[in-house]
Amino acid sequence: MTPLLTVQDVRVRYGSLAALAGVDLSVHDGQRHALIGPNGAGKTTLLNVIAGATRPQRGGTVRFDGRDVSRLGPAARARRGINRIHQRPAVFSTLTATENVVVAALPRAVPRRRWWPGGRRRAAQHRAGPLLEQMGLADVASVPAGHLAHGQRRQLEIAMALAGRPRLLLLDEPASGLSATEVGRLVDLLRALPRAVAVLLVEHRLDLVYALADTVTVLRDGQRLAAGTPDEIRTSPLVRQAYADGVA
Repeated sequence: MTPLLTVQDVRVRYGSLAALAGVDLSVHDGQRHALIGPNGAGKTTLLNVIAGATRPQRGGTVRFDGRDVSRLGPAARARRGINRIHQRPAVFSTLTATENVVVAALPRAVPRRRWWPGGRRRAAQHRAGPLLEQMGLADVASVPAGHLAHGQRRQLEIAMALAGRPRLLLLDEPASGLSATEVGRLVDLLRALPRAVAVLLVEHRLDLVYALADTVTVLRDGQRLAAGTPDEIRTSPLVRQAYADGVA
């Protein structure tokens, strides 16, 4: 089966630092794939390359849904189905939770009849309610995002990303700043995502990774150190040594 995402021989340098040194990665439809590794391993840089924020150098390629997207920017990749959630929730603080999701849904909203006045906005509004309910935010739908707790803003950002109808969702440390209770809620919400959406996440919380991922790739010093199931990675001597040398 052809992967949904294929990253091949991706290299990124910042001066004398090789942030990525020939990394290969593939993600299949519906897969839950995690990237882990010590600090400075290149995890976020790789997400930047996949999202289009950083261009691969020296011939590396990114293919998505069978097409080379290496030269496309973030907006063009989002239109093709790659949505990203950053480490810090990015929401519109003065807009309500519903309004945030509506804004996110508008570019991909499909009206029932193209000639309807305001049809796209109505379609986006129709989509917002179920997404907020899915993310456990139905009770705060009318609350300005700036008044929500940090964990709720994270849930709202996921709802906004799903509003764009992605095929691949990139998560950059989604558990950052969350309490243990909020992390547990996040795991439940991510587990419940439809399999039509593949997930690639960078995360330091290995308990979250092992609870969610079906495949784990370990990076170290800009290179792929290991890849396998959570059980294979958990018991790998190479991975244990990598974490002993530099804590993630």
